[in-house]
Amino acid sequence: MPLPTDEKALALGHGLLETLDKIFGGPYPGHRPAHAKGALLTGTFVPAPEAASLTRAPHIQRSSTPVSMRLSDSAGIPSVPDNDPQGASPRGCAIRFHLAEHVHTDIVSHSHDGFPVRTAEEFLEFLTAITASDPSKPHPNPVEQFVGTHPAALAFVQAPKPIPTSFAKEHFFAVNAFKFINADGAVRYGRYRIVPELGTEYLDAEAAAAKTPNFLFDELFEWIAAGPIKFQVFIQLSEEGDVVDDATIHWPEDRKLLKFGEITLDALTPNNEAEQRQIIFDPIPRVDGIESSGDPLLEPRATVYLMSGRRRRAAGQH
Repeated sequence: MPLPTDEKALALGHGLLETLDKIFGGPYPGHRPAHAKGALLTGTFVPAPEAASLTRAPHIQRSSTPVSMRLSDSAGIPSVPDNDPQGASPRGCAIRFHLAEHVHTDIVSHSHDGFPVRTAEEFLEFLTAITASDPSKPHPNPVEQFVGTHPAALAFVQAPKPIPTSFAKEHFFAVNAFKFINADGAVRYGRYRIVPELGTEYLDAEAAAAKTPNFLFDELFEWIAAGPIKFQVFIQLSEEGDVVDDATIHWPEDRKLLKFGEITLDALTPNNEAEQRQIIFDPIPRVDGIESSGDPLLEPRATVYLMSGRRRRAAGQH
């Protein structure tokens, strides 16, 4: 996939990448500018029968599809403690459906339902405000001023982001909605939800503080060595009048959840660090039957992921 040729889009991508580096004290060669600490697992996706009513996508037409899933902490710091109440949450979950050699489609999600801003330009403004804010200086500082005029950003910052007892007991939400098209050409819009088979479970502040810095990944590696981890994939379907191109807007919780399928993870990917450097997830589906909803975040996100991935791969070659 090539980078955009538009100079404004390129400048925005570079700006986001550099500002994330600045926030986390990077860049850290070979690592992502956000969600730097992670692990890659492999498994299988089996579609739910009802998913065919929503989309004609190839992984819904097959009995099963190989998948890779990367689970991660939030910060762009490779050594961030898993129990850091600020830097580790929200956690990330990226899924690749391997459709053929060099053919795939991805889901990118995190453990908080929502996003602080509608556009990449606003996101850069938000990140820049964070880098310019010194808690010891007079208030309101730049980030306080930003969230004061952006209610969704304030809600995102203030929302509880609890630390799970296990990655196998955490749920995830795709940032953006997507356009699903079935075999008859019927269109519905929806958002992915990744739900653990065992349900969610979280630590209180005292229990989290008592954990070791790598407890989530240590536990993940022990779990996957002993047996599979399962997640259910659902689509929260929009209804008439719901906004589908704004990641800051929540749809009502009474919206139907359609079962998309089940993911069974059964192994840690060999050469894990090298494979994490190599894989570049794409927030845009780029597959027949699932398309962009027109959300303005999607193209800039894809650009930043690609820029980050190319930089990561280059670092891994030295």
